[in-house]
Amino acid sequence: MSNRFTSLLDAQRAHFFSDITKGQAWRMDQLDRMERMLVENQQAFCDALYQDFRKPPFEQLFEITVPLGVIRYYREHLVELMKPQPAPVPKGLEEQGYRGVILKEPYGPTLVIGPFNAPVLLLLDPAIAALAAGNPVILKPANTTPTVAALFQRLIPEYFDPQAVTVVTGGRAEISELLELPFDFIFFTGSAAVGKVVMRAAAEHLTPVILELGGQNPTVVDATANLDVAVDRIAWGHNAISGQWCIAPGYVYVHRSIADEFIARLKRSITAMYGEDPSRSPDFARMISEHDAERVASYILPEKVVHGGRFDVPGCYVEPTVLYPSSWDDPAMQQEVFGPVLPVLPYDDLGEAINAIKHQPKPLAAYIFSKNQADIDRFLGSVSFGGGCVNQTNLHCWIDSLPFGGVGMSGMGKYYGKAGFDALSNTKSLLIGNPDTPLDVFPPYSGKDIARNLSVFAG
Repeated sequence: MSNRFTSLLDAQRAHFFSDITKGQAWRMDQLDRMERMLVENQQAFCDALYQDFRKPPFEQLFEITVPLGVIRYYREHLVELMKPQPAPVPKGLEEQGYRGVILKEPYGPTLVIGPFNAPVLLLLDPAIAALAAGNPVILKPANTTPTVAALFQRLIPEYFDPQAVTVVTGGRAEISELLELPFDFIFFTGSAAVGKVVMRAAAEHLTPVILELGGQNPTVVDATANLDVAVDRIAWGHNAISGQWCIAPGYVYVHRSIADEFIARLKRSITAMYGEDPSRSPDFARMISEHDAERVASYILPEKVVHGGRFDVPGCYVEPTVLYPSSWDDPAMQQEVFGPVLPVLPYDDLGEAINAIKHQPKPLAAYIFSKNQADIDRFLGSVSFGGGCVNQTNLHCWIDSLPFGGVGMSGMGKYYGKAGFDALSNTKSLLIGNPDTPLDVFPPYSGKDIARNLSVFAG
């Protein structure tokens, strides 16, 4: 059966085989084109984000400014990132004029599949890293944000040669066809269920992948925490994008001695941010679909609602909701909520809370609010997660110098900044020999001092 997208991949591979993408000029040109597209069409992107699920202005601009910052990083550091890196060799070889070198070379045509929750940022950030590393890119925006996808479909051909960057829109059928092709690298952001599909498809061609997935992200608030700081940062981190943020705090473990005060302050913080009726707030986004609104609303247990609880499925709206006291048997604790419903669990002993967290799938993010360094160290040293914050939420994903990615069920591979360039580059290791110095490691071995010959490989 013919594949609709074979010609797109073939054109990009031919372009890649010309070696033009390996040069600094090509990479800089792609970065410049991406920057122009974002700057010249900023309002169009913001309007599309609002149209698809009423993203508020801050969250709209966030999706533009972050990729622009990524472009700026690569523009400023590209020369350094592309330089051959010296690598140490055993002293015996070094004395004979040998040296080690590490080269970073692009993989080749790369498929980037983006999610709906940040449909500009989480499609373009990986693409920018791939282009900086010298890889042509085929972009697949989320079909559940049709206005954004249509905007990409219109703009990408205006700013890019399709041999360098092209876009494919559509849904499951289009993704399935794309995944049949032998890409040189695949970058997927989305659910763990689809991540498994991507990984199985990639295995057919032994294609390397980065999978940015998700999970139910734990947050711990101990008895020493600054509650005013904690509640504001948790309320915002959890409810931004209507909770549809893969690094959002998924649940809170709060020390029982401060639990009531924590709940009272959290309720005040949510009301201060979104008002008595968040459905009328210009700063609160909608769920992406009726299906997702219905799914998240089903997690609301009326007897445990201490704040919020209202929803409008046809309007794709679920109110910021706090459930307390929650337990591991509750529906909201059985999977990633990915919506504005926050379970809060009391704990008495930090070790018991940590043990419960460790027995769940490894999350993409985790957070702790504490002034007790021993508690902080214990939590960070014991709980495995992709990345996170101490006395803050979510903001680690804005920092170029902090590699971003998951672990276990929350994903594999890291990107951002240098880590992104390295991840989208093949590491080519070289031993540079001295053509004028003999190194006899060849047979016949009879009569030779083999130990002496091999000693040059010792450190």
